[in-house]
Amino acid sequence: MTDESPSTTVLSMRQEDLDELLTQAAHRGAERCLAHLGLENGHAARDIRELRDLLEAWRDARRTAWRTAIKVTTTGILAVLLVGTAIKLKLMGGAQ
Repeated sequence: MTDESPSTTVLSMRQEDLDELLTQAAHRGAERCLAHLGLENGHAARDIRELRDLLEAWRDARRTAWRTAIKVTTTGILAVLLVGTAIKLKLMGGAQ
């Protein structure tokens, strides 16, 4: 019975070659990722920029809507208080 272990090969390469290999692998990985997201047609940067602009516009609109709702509510409450005070002081011809 022989004890066979899987053969292993040790590679040796220059640092520049390793850097180039890693750069190519990273580039291919990024291309595959963009393709998976549907952004492989060369317009990915523009598309992402537009998506970010759209998201920022949505956030601004939401923030403005909340501010407007708060202002309308505050104005309504103050108007009711003002009318109630005027009636209480009989400034608007209330019951005498």
